[in-house]
Amino acid sequence: MIPSINCSSLWSGQMLTLVVLGIIQCVTGTVALAAHAASYPSRPVRLIVPFPPGGSNDIVGRLVGAGLGERLGKQVVIDNRAGGNSIIGTEMATLAQPDGYTLLVISTSFTTNPIIHKLPYDSRKSLDWVAMLGVGPNVLAVNPSFPAKSVAELIAMAKAKPDAIIYASTGVGSNAHFGTELLKHLTGTKMHHVPYKGGGPALLATVAGEANICLSSLIQAIGHLRSGKLRGLATSGAKRSVTLPDMPTIAEAGVPGYDTANWWGVATPKGTPTAIIQRINAEIKVVLDHPDTAKRMINEGAEPATKTPAELGVFVNAEMDKWIKVAKIAGIRGE
Repeated sequence: MIPSINCSSLWSGQMLTLVVLGIIQCVTGTVALAAHAASYPSRPVRLIVPFPPGGSNDIVGRLVGAGLGERLGKQVVIDNRAGGNSIIGTEMATLAQPDGYTLLVISTSFTTNPIIHKLPYDSRKSLDWVAMLGVGPNVLAVNPSFPAKSVAELIAMAKAKPDAIIYASTGVGSNAHFGTELLKHLTGTKMHHVPYKGGGPALLATVAGEANICLSSLIQAIGHLRSGKLRGLATSGAKRSVTLPDMPTIAEAGVPGYDTANWWGVATPKGTPTAIIQRINAEIKVVLDHPDTAKRMINEGAEPATKTPAELGVFVNAEMDKWIKVAKIAGIRGE
């Protein structure tokens, strides 16, 4: 006689086994993550700067990276991965292991790229937000030989000869591109856009006379302004720059309502342990709160700014929403 099998009891036993195994795996994983976070970092940390050396992202990244390395007790290695207006370097970060050993500098271009390009990652979901680094205005700068000595004269020249003035940007979809296109829209002018692969190349093109003007982050243009290789007409923020208090804003110079600014932050691959994110955020805050850091950043044309990871996430998403509106206003479309 074949013995009867209680299927209900068997099924319950299998389910119980699966539940227990799941709990064990969860606990084991949690313990492993906690141990990893506790020993972090045990080797150098890579900070991807998705632009060439010499631009604002590179300057801020190196400044904060040096201090962060001292706080962590391990070197923070700057890895410049230029291309695609930060897309190449950003994609590398999204594909890296979420273990805290790959960090990414993000800035305004990160929030404008989704409007212009089809991206290999989701700007809102593929990264974890870590820390804010700083904020700073752009400066509308011209080659010293350029005739216009003010924003008003620049506008008059652009209206007299549409598309004759060449403006350099740090790439299609960059803050410089969006900011200049907004300026064109608000003033009813036409200027010819030439994109470059980063802030450094765009500045050098303006210094060399390949381009007439550029809307550059003050932090990367300040040296050229002080040396006389570029002439600044106005800054882009809602208020005057602490670094150049005597220079008017673009709004003050005759374009009411104009306001754009740069910002820099740090992100990590999605899934990075919360304890590691909190550790990095706390150490970066210590670096930014140090008087020497603030002094150096202000001297370079930026100001330290801190946010919690959650606050940075809210800020980044708000920036994306803002630039979508600007793109519609200025008629900026994907290529």
